[in-house]
Amino acid sequence: MDLSQTAAAVFLVAAVPICAFVIFSDLARMKIPNLANGALVLAYAVLGLIVLPFDQYLWHWTHLIVLLIIGILMNAGGAMGAGDAKFIAAAGPYLATPDARLLIVLFSACLLAGFVAHRVARATPIKQAVPHWESWEAGRKFPMGFPLGVTLVMYLLMVAVGWA
Repeated sequence: MDLSQTAAAVFLVAAVPICAFVIFSDLARMKIPNLANGALVLAYAVLGLIVLPFDQYLWHWTHLIVLLIIGILMNAGGAMGAGDAKFIAAAGPYLATPDARLLIVLFSACLLAGFVAHRVARATPIKQAVPHWESWEAGRKFPMGFPLGVTLVMYLLMVAVGWA
């Protein structure tokens, strides 16, 4: 079941401010608040009923469950933070299963670009604009909310304009 351009555009309107908040919060505090994840789920719960066929709407809820279980296991194994796992699960209903390959490539590109941008900014005077951000001093840790949020927004944008 593909995601329609209309559904993606409607989801994008809700996802952009939530993802912007997630990105800012993770860069500044190295935390993705449960409130943001809840807002993402609530937006899907309401908007999905409006823009998706009911069977597709229900099926996409399984994405949340499966991704949450995988995220919990990865968090328990130390592979990711709990906030990252919860964000991925909350974003799950927005994603169409046939787009899995696209999402892997898109996330890989966003992760690489985000990591390089963060490390370059941390090593340059750009850091002085927001010196209080915890992500600057997090050592080897990286604020995954940054590429995760960008990935969701870019995916929805690509589907909305017909590039996916």
